[in-house]
Amino acid sequence: MSCNEFDLIARYFEQQNVNRNDVIVGIGDDCALLEVPEGCQIAISTDTLAAGTHFLADADPKLVAHKALAANLSDLAAMGADPAWVSLALTMPEADETWLTGFCEGFFSLAEYFNLQLIGGDTTKGPLSITITVQGFVPRGKSLRRSGAKIGDWIYVTGELGDSAAGLALILTPPDKLNSIEKQLVERHYLADPRIVTGITLREFASSAIDISDGLISDLGHILKQSNVAAIINVDNLPLSPELIASHDDLSQAQKIALTSGEEYELCFTVPNHKREQLTVEMQRNGINATCVGQIKPGIGLQLLNNEQKVDWSSLSGYDHFKS
Repeated sequence: MSCNEFDLIARYFEQQNVNRNDVIVGIGDDCALLEVPEGCQIAISTDTLAAGTHFLADADPKLVAHKALAANLSDLAAMGADPAWVSLALTMPEADETWLTGFCEGFFSLAEYFNLQLIGGDTTKGPLSITITVQGFVPRGKSLRRSGAKIGDWIYVTGELGDSAAGLALILTPPDKLNSIEKQLVERHYLADPRIVTGITLREFASSAIDISDGLISDLGHILKQSNVAAIINVDNLPLSPELIASHDDLSQAQKIALTSGEEYELCFTVPNHKREQLTVEMQRNGINATCVGQIKPGIGLQLLNNEQKVDWSSLSGYDHFKS
């Protein structure tokens, strides 16, 4: 059964379980009308995922939807924002209702978890791509930035690093049959867990933060550049999953993947020394898993140590959309 654009919107996007009090007018008018809580600022992030670049055209649409929305929510987490509203622009070669059903299942499941309301967007015909804009609230003056790292601050990362890249490699060059470890790595590539609670907690502790979307080396580099500092990373402290280690021949190979893996959507953040103890208490209280992997130093650039010895992995780099 074919349907036009307005049928698609009515059937798949107008019906949702999240109805926030700060949404005065949502889907169905020329614009959404929204109210911002007193004393808050709005954090806004937009990402586009294109078939063939960020996911395969035949990938499970439920997983694709989760990945697309999680990428944006991760940006809110990196700013310490509480999610509120989302807009969706969806371009499809045709109105594939089977694909849309799966996509909406993945999209709204994650949106509902974070009390995120869809307030508008667009649908059009063309090459498959997904553009999402999320908006969230931060108490005025409490946002996390990339520019606040200071000499002596400690560098942390959440979760475990490297699984997304390992999963992507299996997606692009699949073996005849995935074993249990490989299945977990593929799943982790798609099903990132946006660190919203961590970001909100870090408002009182972190001097800077960024989400890891292009690899730890690249994304930490943004903090270093905007803060005018350098850093040392102890690669032996990198949090690696047992599955990543088991899927590679040696530990150094897994460590290199952890340093460069994009689309992790974990957080990298810096903490002043005098706040470390209280941060540890708060992380335990809120069930936050984060690992100290290095320290901010004076100077320029990033130095890697392995068992306190310098390592020259200068050829490593993160993901670049326009790099050939």
